[in-house]
Amino acid sequence: MSNEIKNGHDISIIRHSTAHLMAQAIARLFPDQNVQFGIGPTIENGFYYDIDMEHRLTDEDLAKIEELMKEIITQNIKVERKVLSRQQALDLFSKKQQKFKVELIKELPEREEISCYEQGEFVDLCRGPHVESTGKLRPFFKLLNTAGAYWRGNSDNQMLQRVYAVCFDSKEKLKEHLFFLEEAKKRDHRKLGKDLELFIFDKVAPGAPFFMPKGAMIYNALIDFMRRIYVKANYDEVITPQVLDTELWHTSGHYEHYKENMFFTYVENREFAMKPMNCPCHMLMFKHFKYSYRDLPLRYADFGRIHRNEKSGTLSGLTRVRTFCQDDAHIFVAIDDIESEVKKVLNEFFICYRHFNFKNIKINLSTRPPKRAGDDATWDKAETALKAVLEKSGFEYVINEGDGAFYGPKIDVEIADALNRYHQLGTAQLDFQLPERFDLKFTNKNGEIERPVVIHRALLGSLERFFGVYLEHTGGAFPFWIAPIQAVIVPIAGDKHLAFAKEVEGKLSRLNFRIKIDERNESMGLKTRQIQQNKIPFMLAIGDREIEASAVSVRKYGEKTSETISVDNLIAMFTELDKEKSPIEMRGL
Repeated sequence: MSNEIKNGHDISIIRHSTAHLMAQAIARLFPDQNVQFGIGPTIENGFYYDIDMEHRLTDEDLAKIEELMKEIITQNIKVERKVLSRQQALDLFSKKQQKFKVELIKELPEREEISCYEQGEFVDLCRGPHVESTGKLRPFFKLLNTAGAYWRGNSDNQMLQRVYAVCFDSKEKLKEHLFFLEEAKKRDHRKLGKDLELFIFDKVAPGAPFFMPKGAMIYNALIDFMRRIYVKANYDEVITPQVLDTELWHTSGHYEHYKENMFFTYVENREFAMKPMNCPCHMLMFKHFKYSYRDLPLRYADFGRIHRNEKSGTLSGLTRVRTFCQDDAHIFVAIDDIESEVKKVLNEFFICYRHFNFKNIKINLSTRPPKRAGDDATWDKAETALKAVLEKSGFEYVINEGDGAFYGPKIDVEIADALNRYHQLGTAQLDFQLPERFDLKFTNKNGEIERPVVIHRALLGSLERFFGVYLEHTGGAFPFWIAPIQAVIVPIAGDKHLAFAKEVEGKLSRLNFRIKIDERNESMGLKTRQIQQNKIPFMLAIGDREIEASAVSVRKYGEKTSETISVDNLIAMFTELDKEKSPIEMRGL
């Protein structure tokens, strides 16, 4: 028999029906818990169900639920749709003491049809559709884990248990996806960050990473990488304050529209806020001086630290934090120069992402939203300019109608990592609103006063988030140029070979390579395994033969064989590899 489901149902119907199957199994397994069911929607690759009960589900419970689900499939229980009046629905779910369902029913529009699906003893409020019986389903699912989730996503509501599951229409697809999840688990940046001693988190500063020396080295290397691009692309780096009077945030509009995401304090009875973004500071800097068309485009780059009061439930390692730094820039241009400047920014995107070995790149163009600032003529000009750049670039792009910012259209760039998961990193956003709010001006070619347009631009985006994404992309095996330790020298016979090891280390360190000597009194086998576990690019072994030849035995990370290379050739090889700290387009600067 084929592993494919042959009943003709769409995969979303299969997943939704399997969510009901799981809910029925939970209710059967815990009959004394009066399990309260919230919602159980389908999601990418599967579904989840929010439930409330006193017992906290464990991995052992999930395994039992899975087995019971498979048993219910074999029972081939008929699944029936029933249409209820509003009062019938309220009576039914009130009798079953399902308070969340009662709440949902009460909020339905008066004339909306209310339906439920019944399979044996289990009844669920649902629009459907579903399979005709549990026997139409197949055991190509896996319950993954539980997590806390506020009822209806509101932190003021009760915390529920959310059970996540994946579900497919074939055994092969399930197996493939579970393999993917195992690989993702191995690459989880939170695990790698701890194992490789890159960063830590502590309850004293929720959502704020502590970068250890190795992590700080990588972090600073990312900033240095961006600075090389800035030199070539004519950006001027600025430094701006972190705490500013709320008068600035009223002017920018953030106080009215972003207040709940900001941290506030008082200084001499005046209210101040920690900046959640750099743009108002850059507007203020532009306003302090007089500029003409000859000064534009003016490009301000800022590595200033910013703070956002993210809800604790949304924090996730480095990918969602409360304090971070962006490779942030704001470009002040005349409206007629938007196309040429965005073309340069687009080129910068691809220089960055290809250098970090991200091969699959998606581009999205988000156009004017219903609620927006500015007139249609200005929006027409801005959107036309962005479309023209994308058309001439030769890259495919998707238009997200109405998804632009209220102040202007934008280009967002997504990259696929080694596991083909897409992450939105770069953005180029046109802004007509802030120049208006700050009354920014410049003198055009005709001697007339004109208002600039601002391009908000980030390439890597949040350095913390990029660090996490890139760590998972590489699995912690960083390229030579950015690896915190580039090579470990191992004297085979300890003190006998240590003097030459220190001589080699000295030559490499004077050339600014990051080298360590492993002088521990441990076996070569143990040292080799630990160097591999730490994903260090090179292990350099030194014994009698190497000293006689003024050479080292080189073993690359991930390889099982070694080769003997003279010290001079080793230096030449490392020098060539280190050139990768600059993109090809930037070398020679």
